[in-house]
Order: sequence, then structure tokens, then C-alpha cells
Amino acid sequence: VQLQASGGGLVQAGGSLRISCTASGRSLSSYGVGWFRRAPGKERESVASINLSGIRLYSAQSAKGRFTISRDNAKNTVYLQMNSLEPEDTAVYFCAATSSGEVYLSEDPYDYWGEGTQVTVSS
Repeated sequence: VQLQASGGGLVQAGGSLRISCTASGRSLSSYGVGWFRRAPGKERESVASINLSGIRLYSAQSAKGRFTISRDNAKNTVYLQMNSLEPEDTAVYFCAATSSGEVYLSEDPYDYWGEGTQVTVSS
């Protein structure tokens, strides 16, 4: 499966953005999907994950209630809705898919990775 993240851009602090992860080649409904991000000068970190059944798991950072992961299998797409954005959220956001179908916040279980989309939050 090939993944493409899109929807990034420049937004002011306090604003919202929804980024998308669209699959091609196979149905994304067979995979668990995770969002990760890499901020400038930092290691890549997990943001959120969703399994086949729609069960969600969030990292400590996004678990503050600002981010929501969801999936639309009809559109072969997983979304990350980001609200109340902060400059610290500036990063390249990546999506990844795992054949196990489950939720994971670690990177190891993910088999497929997409190119990232840049999110920049200005203060």
C-alpha cells in the first residue's frame, strides 16, 4: 500500500488544521494507521493511532484533547484533526500503516510509511 499525507500548511497559533493520509494500491480498511511527527532538530514521535475497528490511541502530547484521529474507509483515508495549534506543533507529519490492523504508538509495527506533510504554526 502506498500512503500520501496531505493538507499541511501555515496556520496561526490557536488555529485548526486537518491533514489527510490517503492510500493507494490497497484498501486502507485492512490496516491500522498511525500519525507521527518530526519537529526541527528532534526525533520523530508518535501522535495518534487508529485500528480497524476505530479504536484510537493518543500520545501524551496529543492526548491533551487537541488532536483527533479518524478514518473514512469509503475514501481510503485517515485524518488527523488538529485544534488549538501551538508553535510547538510545527513539524513534518507522517502517516504509517500496519498490516496487523492494531493501534501502536511505537514505530516498529508499521510496515508502510508515506511522505510527510509540513505543518507550520506561527506565534
